[in-house]
Amino acid sequence: SAHFQELIPSADILAEDGDRTVTMEAVFTHPMERGPTMEMGQPVQFGVLADGKKTDLRASLAKKPVDGKTAFQARYQVKAPGDYIFFLEPAPYWEPAEGKYIIHHAKVVVDFGAGEGWDKLVGLPVEIEPLVRPYGLWTGNLFRGIVRKNGKPVPFAEIEVEWKNDGSVKAPSDPFVTQVIKADASGQFGYVMPRAGWWGFAALTEGDKPMKGPDGKPAKVEVGGLIWVKAVDMK
Repeated sequence: SAHFQELIPSADILAEDGDRTVTMEAVFTHPMERGPTMEMGQPVQFGVLADGKKTDLRASLAKKPVDGKTAFQARYQVKAPGDYIFFLEPAPYWEPAEGKYIIHHAKVVVDFGAGEGWDKLVGLPVEIEPLVRPYGLWTGNLFRGIVRKNGKPVPFAEIEVEWKNDGSVKAPSDPFVTQVIKADASGQFGYVMPRAGWWGFAALTEGDKPMKGPDGKPAKVEVGGLIWVKAVDMK
């Protein structure tokens, strides 16, 4: 099953007259199957990009176990209108079943009365550049993006897609758990979100350099770029 680094905010659009505190949940898990959850090490990076400036938020991270495994929570107070791009670089995760490390750089956009700035790049090693504003989306909308590695488009990149299951859906067979799509020659991809809720898009690439495995030998590294997008039913 596909591993997904979740980075889920309490809201993707903040009301102008409501609570401006964003609670962020970071869990390494299998969203569609609702587990198993995997142990997270202390994140290497956690921050927000807003109005062209990056702010280091690692000090705001607090451990919040999920299913007995280490996960993290953080709170952030939004003070001014803008689009806030939260991003996370987790500690490398050793996957013994595949004999490799996994590093999934995740991001999610929270809007507060702005409507612009959502397409700015954080500068992550692997990153999805949204071609559709990643909030205010109806169920059935087409989400599109460009997979970039070191800033350059990745032709025919593979993207795994999962819905954060609330327990209301059971996949009829394994291929329904993780949707798999490929980018075109320019690194662009598209996916229609068929159900309300959070959707994770994970562009997976092979790292440029191996890392030392637990046995001391060089091991491959899977470097992913994730973006989380919420769809809402039209009522």
